[in-house]
Amino acid sequence: MSPPDRLDEDQQCQLKDVRQTCPHLGALCGHIRAFAPILTNRQGTAKLRYWAFAVKADDLPALKTFATGLDKDSSAIVAGVTLPWSSGVVEGSVNKIKMVKRQMYGRAGLPLLRKRVLLL
Repeated sequence: MSPPDRLDEDQQCQLKDVRQTCPHLGALCGHIRAFAPILTNRQGTAKLRYWAFAVKADDLPALKTFATGLDKDSSAIVAGVTLPWSSGVVEGSVNKIKMVKRQMYGRAGLPLLRKRVLLL
């Protein structure tokens, strides 16, 4: 999961041996390493499409399914990968509220839930 330049010599040798033993794992590793900069450097438009075409050309069923899923809502995916805005904070707040609601299920009514949510 670490970038190749952060691996020590022993880990690099292990990774090289595993990639040589299983060619599918080597191809998967190459695709994942190509996908990481697309996400971290916000290069979604052309590089994401090129990456999806390259994945579909290989014999990796799980990754091929992922790439096909990216195509189904490509405009939203490209916007999420290229634009600087994120809804992560909102999603975290919604997750907290749902957790409190689950904790209180069957115990109290809406007034207590409202007070607990406001005290978060």
